[in-house]
Amino acid sequence: MVLREDSFRVQQVRDAGRPGTGEDFEMRWESMRGVGHHTPADQFFVRSHSGVPEIDPRTWTMRLHGDGLRGGPVEFDLEDLRALPSHSATAFIECAGNGRSLYTVQQNQRVEGTPWGLGAIGVAHWTGVPLSVLLERAGIRDDAVDLLPRGLDRPFVRDGVDYGRVRRPLPVSKAMKDVLVAYEMNGHPLRPEHGFPARLVVPDWVGVASIKWLGDVEVSTGPLHSPWDTDFYRLFGLGHPPEGSAPLTTVPIKSAFEISPQAKIAKGREYLLTGRSWSGNGAIRSVEVSTDGGGEWRPARLVGPRQAHTWAQWEFPWSPERRGPAQLMARATDELGVTQSLGAPYNSKGYLFGAVVRHPVTVV
Repeated sequence: MVLREDSFRVQQVRDAGRPGTGEDFEMRWESMRGVGHHTPADQFFVRSHSGVPEIDPRTWTMRLHGDGLRGGPVEFDLEDLRALPSHSATAFIECAGNGRSLYTVQQNQRVEGTPWGLGAIGVAHWTGVPLSVLLERAGIRDDAVDLLPRGLDRPFVRDGVDYGRVRRPLPVSKAMKDVLVAYEMNGHPLRPEHGFPARLVVPDWVGVASIKWLGDVEVSTGPLHSPWDTDFYRLFGLGHPPEGSAPLTTVPIKSAFEISPQAKIAKGREYLLTGRSWSGNGAIRSVEVSTDGGGEWRPARLVGPRQAHTWAQWEFPWSPERRGPAQLMARATDELGVTQSLGAPYNSKGYLFGAVVRHPVTVV
């Protein structure tokens, strides 16, 4: 399947080190101004390791198996999922590399991977069945510790190495807490690029944990591993051990303006700056905005929901008094008291950029 870029809503992001997939698209932040809380499906970012598979929903099944179940394997088809009581939740999904290009743009540091701006994030209203319900129906054992969900996408091959289908361990404790097997997004069946016919939604964790095109889940009484928690999705480089950090889980706090970079704003007229902030630690408590590159900070007004697992929307009226370049900045504080810093600790793969973003505009 080949996706078509909509120049007003999403933009394709190319990784020179991972040619041939053509399936990574990021949301344009300016397209979210005035849209509402949820990201429309056609504006939601797209990330895939080996392209979007074509799956027949009539023959699709999700298989639970492994020594962490009391009996043998159990399968659920799409009708089985829809026959169970549904559960809905609003949650963001964000690529671990969201903001990766800013390591270079703002910090002059070289990193590898897809050069995302800040658009590898989206919030949707997901509907499906809690993974805990399916695990209980399958007979999960009390001593089960790890799951290994796996997608139905094509095997990921890089530099001649076949890593197999995307799969990543998930602790039973997280799976039983708030993970959803979703078959709808914003009230409609999932689109192919977003995981049709069913995907995981793992709130607050890096996006790779929310396995798309879900095919099977191994349940184990011992630890499980895959390249997506050993070779990838750890922090490597200066300050980290040779094997990397622990596997990545929660995403850092971030903020973004809903205005295009290099936008032109009229001098002496009030312009309502808008944006969104989010954190894997919980709900956003406050947001501050600077229009002079960090010289002075003033509070923004939060609007809409202030909840965990999703972003907070905010607004800030600005009447610029001087013509010329200006630098907008926004920093958020979450309910744990964590505030965005002015710099992000380096790692060679460019994961988890959470620093305040410098957003250039021009006053005319």
